[in-house]
Amino acid sequence: MSTETSPIATIASLSAHEGQTVTLRGWLYNLRASGKLLFPIFRDGTGTIQGIVPKAAVSEDVFETLKNLTLESSLVVTGKVRADSRAPSGFEIDVEHVEVLQRVPDETPFPITLKEHGVDFLMEHRHLWLRTPRQSAILRVRATIMRAAAEYFDTNGFTRTDPPILTPNACEGTSELFEMDYFDDDKAYLTQSGQLYIEATALALGKVYSFGPTFRAEKSKTRRHLTEFWMIEPEVAFLELDGLLLLAEGLLTHIVTMVLAQHRADLKVIGRDVPKLEAVVAPGAEGSLAFPRLSYDEAHAMLVDAFNNGLIETEHKDGDDFGSPDETYISSQFDKPVIIHRYPSAIKAFYMQPDPADPARALCVDVLAPEGYGEIIGGSQRIHDYDLLKLRIEQAELPLAPFQWYLDLRKYGSVPHSGFGMGIERVVAWICGLDHVRETIPFARTLNRIYP
Repeated sequence: MSTETSPIATIASLSAHEGQTVTLRGWLYNLRASGKLLFPIFRDGTGTIQGIVPKAAVSEDVFETLKNLTLESSLVVTGKVRADSRAPSGFEIDVEHVEVLQRVPDETPFPITLKEHGVDFLMEHRHLWLRTPRQSAILRVRATIMRAAAEYFDTNGFTRTDPPILTPNACEGTSELFEMDYFDDDKAYLTQSGQLYIEATALALGKVYSFGPTFRAEKSKTRRHLTEFWMIEPEVAFLELDGLLLLAEGLLTHIVTMVLAQHRADLKVIGRDVPKLEAVVAPGAEGSLAFPRLSYDEAHAMLVDAFNNGLIETEHKDGDDFGSPDETYISSQFDKPVIIHRYPSAIKAFYMQPDPADPARALCVDVLAPEGYGEIIGGSQRIHDYDLLKLRIEQAELPLAPFQWYLDLRKYGSVPHSGFGMGIERVVAWICGLDHVRETIPFARTLNRIYP
């Protein structure tokens, strides 16, 4: 079959072309030579595959072209797909013809090789690091996580409503916001959450969500923080805390299920322990998918016990929020995400509804990913009483004027409502088993990095 008539295929689709001659369009990822036999590895964005090129089976031009080809040169390859159980993908391609589109010059070789490179070097060359199989696999998993998250809400009666990225005020004060000049000497801020705005659309449409970039100016250097990240935020009218917990559980279960269904090969490339993800969606002892639930007091008691037994180094003080080491320990004790609810009101945001059974506790929730990955979801039932919300704004020493529109929502047909935010990058880090969120997004923005 000639190059002109062979079907164009992707590496991910080769199982449908076993025994056929196909054309692949991509790049040379690696090349091994053993005498009169070449083993080029090609990539095309959907995966990698090894080619087999015996010198006696191809023209001298094809053999010499491949033998002297530089890494990351772009090309078009034609060959026959052959099943091989020893190959990572289960297939290899017997190369028949190659056309080089652009050859990387010998004097400027591709800077990222199979040898070890430092993190700073890789981040400085992030635009090229993305081409490696592991980084490409992470981005494919990320795309499915984002698609599955939106799909869950789209198929459960939610309407996507997009809040502004430029806002005149903050959700919880301005200390962690990027400030910018607006027209006529006004100030504006890059959003840290769409929550306040989608509370308004929830009271118009009932069940809504937003999905977009958010920004935090906190000067954090931890492995869980970025200054620019993506968040999906549902908000539901007439929903109280118990229903919110079920919503969070359903969302995470759907996401993990979709990733397992579509990305087992990518998870293998990444090096993820897949059985640990399977445990998340596996039925429990009673056939339930329910995630474990802890009150703040129960989680605090767990930390006190761990400290007393020498399992953690720092004692947790009752009434304090949980820091990253606390979340790491708590979440490492479970094989499913763990739901922690009813934190002290004093350490939570002004808009969170107090628990009628104990006003010192807020009707709020954090969901911690297992294996020590910490918080991936944070939310609450919102205060729906005008006077109480106004009082809490004043107690937080926030100016009333910028929040007048937010108070209006409690003046005209207020109802109990709830919502949460889920950070995409933290979910990607957990599902892919990554040590740092800088690998979860194509171009990470951190305290000390804005290039490339």
